[in-house]
Amino acid sequence: MQIESLKVFCDLTETESFTKAAQVNGVTQSAVSQQISSLERQFKSLLIERSKKKFRLTREGQVLYDYSKQIIGTYDALHSKLQEIKDIISGTIRVATIYSIGLHDLPPYVKRFLKSYPTVNIHVEYRRANQVYDDVVGNVVDLGLVAYPVKDPKIEVIPIKKDPMVLICHPQHPLAKSKIIKLKSLTGHKFIGFEPDIPTRKAIDRVLREHGIEIHHVMEFDNIETVKRAVEIDAGVAIVPMGTISQETSKQTLAAVPIDDDQMFRPLAAIHKKTKVLSPAMKQFISILKEEGK
Repeated sequence: MQIESLKVFCDLTETESFTKAAQVNGVTQSAVSQQISSLERQFKSLLIERSKKKFRLTREGQVLYDYSKQIIGTYDALHSKLQEIKDIISGTIRVATIYSIGLHDLPPYVKRFLKSYPTVNIHVEYRRANQVYDDVVGNVVDLGLVAYPVKDPKIEVIPIKKDPMVLICHPQHPLAKSKIIKLKSLTGHKFIGFEPDIPTRKAIDRVLREHGIEIHHVMEFDNIETVKRAVEIDAGVAIVPMGTISQETSKQTLAAVPIDDDQMFRPLAAIHKKTKVLSPAMKQFISILKEEGK
């Protein structure tokens, strides 16, 4: 029996998906099934109740999972410690990020990190916010990058920075001439927003609601790039993170106006599973994220 088989079993248990367990371990679904069958033969026990529609471990499977997590945790800690002793910074870091952070905030961090540690491979996946949390908890990725981090007992949250929110509009829009605006100035203007389930949209709605401001959404999108394109054709105004519009403001395709409200900022954070044993490479990458955000 190899420790890799125990890891596959744990990943399968946590993701409840043969597809995801295969993805995490870089093998085929068939290989995952074969390794589970091999463990069942090894321990002469059924580990998964296959007759159930919902994934469920047997009593023996739960015991194997509990002990396997301890074994894998000890192995990972040993491997990490040996790398530290040898001063080795290498390996792969799997990152899941929401689109806006991945496109606008992450690249400078990655560039600085790879300049110092060129032997490390950073694999980035773009996901919706809820999927980032699922991937972190399910061990599909090592780190997640999110906005407005949510508290979860399974997740460690590492604050990175606070990105100011600004109003964007077409350069010829009446509000474009303002040096700073108050939220009440948005009343009556056509508004372009994110879809209701996106954390940034929820935060903006909460602030507007607290100020008693009602706005009329004429368009709603699931990503920052489409919101900006709609504003560029003067379909309405929007509130977006300042760090996402540097290219458009430099080309003067968009005008950005600061908002006179200290609640209008977007907190960014890195997240990882609390039980995750961080490799030296992961620790260094997190360190750069924290330093750059100061």
